Amino acid sequence: MTGDGTPDGGTADARSLWRLFEPIHAVVYFAPEVPAAFEEAGLRGWWRGYFAGRAAPLGPVGPGPVTASFFSFAPATVARALPSVWRLLPPERALDLRRSGTRAALRRLLEGREKEAGRAAGLLAPVLDGLDCGGRVLAGANVDLGLPDDPLDALWQATTVLREHRGDGHVAALVAAGLDGCETLVLRTGIDLPRSELQPYRGWTDEEWDAAAARLTARGLLGPDGSATVEGRRVHAEAERVTDRAAARAWEGLALAAREELRSVLAPLAASCTPALRFPNPIGLPTPA
Repeated sequence: MTGDGTPDGGTADARSLWRLFEPIHAVVYFAPEVPAAFEEAGLRGWWRGYFAGRAAPLGPVGPGPVTASFFSFAPATVARALPSVWRLLPPERALDLRRSGTRAALRRLLEGREKEAGRAAGLLAPVLDGLDCGGRVLAGANVDLGLPDDPLDALWQATTVLREHRGDGHVAALVAAGLDGCETLVLRTGIDLPRSELQPYRGWTDEEWDAAAARLTARGLLGPDGSATVEGRRVHAEAERVTDRAAARAWEGLALAAREELRSVLAPLAASCTPALRFPNPIGLPTPA
């Protein structure tokens, strides 16, 4: 989960650009065209489609690598989908379906903005060309897929690479902060997101959730009422700052003028995709300003 926080110094670009490309990527989770594509191919159940589509760049992996890289999902939830889903749908087919589903969603949401979508994809292409994916497994797997020729496909794939790149860095920041996947979610509910938006969508049982809350309380990160303490908020804010610093490397090779142009092109595209999302949401994307 990539959350919101307060940027500092040169990390502001990384956060402001994330808030523009994340809504474009996020249609894969919220637009009805994506689960419909998987269901029409015979893959029933939203979770099967989610894990098949997002894990497909890694190949026919089992639950171990996915639990590790997705981070905030309960291991049992991942194991219910993988590796059995690959017997129904090979990764290559899953990639085709997530592409066709997101293309259909973006065609609807960005109707009349196809030229801007192509321009945004063109501006993002050089960012991906020089992207350092060291330590970022999901980003690296998506980079290997390349950018499709179709402008809408290319735009979505570019935003997905950058989203997973940022997410990989976010996971590293959380691990360095001494948080596990469930603790990360529990701490976030003590700050600004409701439990109903996190626990059910990550598959943790009440017992696992309560145990994570007890660990955070013992560390002084949560108060008796479940709210984050001053120290808990500091730990969360620092993880966000580290996430921004790690994500900033992606933009170092893009001139300031190109970044400004990218913002101006992405802003209306993000605004057009935002109605497909909901707020609050399980991915931690803040309500648009």
